[in-house]
Amino acid sequence: MLRRTRTTKVYKEESTDDDSEDITPSHIKDESEELDEWLPDLNDGKIKGGRQKLKDGTADTKKVTKRVAKPKEPKPKAERKPRAVRTTKAKKEKLSTERQPEETDVPKPTSQQLMTVKDERLSINLNSEFSNNSAVPGDMPGEGTSSSRRPSKVKKEEPEDFTFDEPAQKKQRTDASQGRPVKLKSGNSCSEDLQMSWDPIQVLAQKTGVEQWVCANIAQLLQEDNTVPFMVRYRKELINHMDADAVRDVQLVLEELRSVAKKSKTIAQTLKKEGILTSELEKALKNCTAADEIDHVYAPYKKGSKLSKARRAKELGLEPVALALLQSPQTLNLQSWIQPNKKGLSTLEEVATGVQEILADMISKDKETLTYVQSLCDRAMVTIHSSVSKTALKEQQEQQGNQKSKPKDIAKFSLYSDFTCNVQQIQHHQTLAINRGENLKILTVKVNIPDWVKNEFCRWCINVRWKPQGFAQPELMTVLRNAAEDSYKRLIMPFLSRGYRTKLTASAEKESIAMFVRNLRQRLLMCPVRGRVIMGVDPGFHHGCKLSILSPTSQILQTDVVYLHGSARQREAGKLRHLMLKHGCQTVVIGNGKACRETEAFFTDLIKQRFFHPLDVSYCITDEAGASIYSVSPEAVKEMPDLDPNLRSAVSIGRRVQDPLAELIKIDPKHIGIGTYQHDVSQSLLRAALDGVVQECVSFVGVDINICSETLMRHVAGLNAGRARSIMEWREKNGPFLNREQLKLVKGLGPKSFQQCAGFIRVNPETVHSYTPGGKQELDVPQKQTVEKRKVKASGSISNQFNPLDQTCIHPESYSIALRFLSQIGGSLDQMGSAELRDSVKSSVESNGLDVLAKSLNTTPETLQLIVDGLTQPPGFDIRQDFEQADFKREVVSMNDLYEGMVLTGRVTNTALFGAFVDIGVGRSGLIPKRYITPDKLPADQRRRSLALGPGERVEVLVKNVDLQRNRITLDLIKVLR
Repeated sequence: MLRRTRTTKVYKEESTDDDSEDITPSHIKDESEELDEWLPDLNDGKIKGGRQKLKDGTADTKKVTKRVAKPKEPKPKAERKPRAVRTTKAKKEKLSTERQPEETDVPKPTSQQLMTVKDERLSINLNSEFSNNSAVPGDMPGEGTSSSRRPSKVKKEEPEDFTFDEPAQKKQRTDASQGRPVKLKSGNSCSEDLQMSWDPIQVLAQKTGVEQWVCANIAQLLQEDNTVPFMVRYRKELINHMDADAVRDVQLVLEELRSVAKKSKTIAQTLKKEGILTSELEKALKNCTAADEIDHVYAPYKKGSKLSKARRAKELGLEPVALALLQSPQTLNLQSWIQPNKKGLSTLEEVATGVQEILADMISKDKETLTYVQSLCDRAMVTIHSSVSKTALKEQQEQQGNQKSKPKDIAKFSLYSDFTCNVQQIQHHQTLAINRGENLKILTVKVNIPDWVKNEFCRWCINVRWKPQGFAQPELMTVLRNAAEDSYKRLIMPFLSRGYRTKLTASAEKESIAMFVRNLRQRLLMCPVRGRVIMGVDPGFHHGCKLSILSPTSQILQTDVVYLHGSARQREAGKLRHLMLKHGCQTVVIGNGKACRETEAFFTDLIKQRFFHPLDVSYCITDEAGASIYSVSPEAVKEMPDLDPNLRSAVSIGRRVQDPLAELIKIDPKHIGIGTYQHDVSQSLLRAALDGVVQECVSFVGVDINICSETLMRHVAGLNAGRARSIMEWREKNGPFLNREQLKLVKGLGPKSFQQCAGFIRVNPETVHSYTPGGKQELDVPQKQTVEKRKVKASGSISNQFNPLDQTCIHPESYSIALRFLSQIGGSLDQMGSAELRDSVKSSVESNGLDVLAKSLNTTPETLQLIVDGLTQPPGFDIRQDFEQADFKREVVSMNDLYEGMVLTGRVTNTALFGAFVDIGVGRSGLIPKRYITPDKLPADQRRRSLALGPGERVEVLVKNVDLQRNRITLDLIKVLR
């Protein structure tokens, strides 16, 4: 049992990027076919999985209708056309529904899944254990029971939606006290889809450390095209309260398993066409759980590569000799296999070599053997060593005499010119740096395994695993011993080295992407600065400082260019004062690019002189990374067609402080200036992770559908560019949306899309009034448009009245429950967000308990908690109000003013795998090395992270060292300021 467990660790490798992209499931489907039935049902608040039922109780016959329409079928098929609509189909579905509890059991493993009798017993034990632990499918999620103990206090929504703690790398098992297992009603079809020898849910649970019932639910939810934000907010009981990062980790591993299954099937088909697929080979392919395992099995048969030594020996007919050496060595005589006129069999030495190569191949592909050698390596001190490559040294010598050629920067990798570290202790940034040096052909990297591992392995092979079943002559034992040594040196050692490199790279990439995601989330969720007129400044010397005056709603009031660093600076200062007095601007946002510090010093001098009196002017520095790229993008041209690109940059800089989320989502996250080693990680994984966190932030913050831009809307869960464009077109044609239900009238927005996006879209009466001329509260949707949509989408009548619940995080599927809850406590929708209603809700929850109230309303505590949050939060509630805001100041400090032991406050600008960069207001960010970021200096809720700091966090630091020559500042963390 223990060896088997280790086996699952040996093959835990990263699949290739191409494979990952091939199987990435699309969350955006054409839902024009899903027009007959809307999900979710707003009356009962339940999710419907699998096939849908119509109102008359009959099954949805969408597939039957598809089979009936066959205009281009050949004649024999056309004769069968009437058989497509069969009355027995509904009966079969009914029978399958009645047998559902039996079908949810895990199928018993067949003999094809097993390598040995011992493996067979083990697999049966594992599968039976999974069957016993699996929860019996219960009711719909809206009616699921839970044993979780809920606090009586009224909680806000955002702490549960946003968990910034990084999930554990190895084990991520959710606490059992969160709730009893709740399974979706529709059974898991992953096993049928993948068609592998292993159970995908069991392997998924092993690789992620998440309970099997949670993995099964997540797989089913993803298969039904649910988005991660929707699952995290509205299906908490099904995923056991996991956060978005944890769910994405499970999703990523599931996609890797699908990629492995797809690759295995493709290779099996290829080998079958070539006529070399055997039952043993097919069994080996189906047993693989990682891409590198498949590569290891397929390598000798890969087309285009030269024939392996073992295959050449087998073609000479020496395979029976190798088997005879193991099974009946007393009857084997190698002399009888010599054929003087045939190459490869002409001498006794050639025959022995051929047998040795076949045995070496058998040893290297035996699962028990690989498990044993991995167990030896786990006890050994395996190290990774890097050194300067001979190619780099040779090129450096050649380029010393040639001044025109660009030399390789070997000095950048001086730390790794002779670097050795245990593979269990190497840091993630060190792995990525070594990989980069190797890709640039500056470094040579080698994995070193102690010699005693080889000696112990060979002894075990000869005396235990591959011991001949009978007496073997000394010359035969020599062949076996040589085969074990050759197998280890030529086949197993490279396989282990590749495995260690792959594991280290995968772990480092995962950590780097996780840090990138965490930095991006905190950057996007910085608190907006509302209600101020802001001046955005893109500093410059020769081309001047570009200015943009923005209204509190981010409208462009005026743009200009001033030359603050030339001879006419006094005249330009007067021009600047005139602009600020004209628009009442007291807040200046300066980009941190070239001429930033000189511009900052200029404003500081004017503020000290009270030059802008009677205005009380303050300023802040913001990161302008990506502003130049955005200013020439098609989106910026469409938004600001009449502005010069340089002035567009100033507008972008100002809006980054007014509403960071709305502005930064216009820019590719890789250009925002966060994270490290972004070019050294898998680009497909990085892109998927960044897109996921953008969708998560936009969805959880929520968007006002009547004022948000098309760019922002396309990032809402369930929407895409096409659907966002359709929403904008509907809004332009019909006026503002009056409620969420009107989303159903939008072309191309089907029931699944509505279910996913509705809870994240807000309809604010104030913006509707400002949108409509005269501030009328009731707008009639044109009857022609409504009737036309009814014909297309077969939806019911859509109300034109406001619904106060549309301003909250409560999903439309739970409106009926919210109304019953209000009736139960004697409240009304008019009281939403008021202190009176908050007191009533608090009193009811404290006296009865959340679980009891949820049971009385026939819902789950999780859904009721969301309803409580939505009803008690004030109008216009923004989850970002508790996050950090930009720092505004009136004076500047230079680097020369710093000294060792000085205590300062600053703001984290970026985090890397080796530390955190902090802006302390001296023009150069200081670095807090990772060794100074210890748990005792962090708040309790941040101690689970790998680095625990992120962009935007305010910290108190101690100056440890100031290197003026290299412009480096080393800091020590004192504490995180809250």
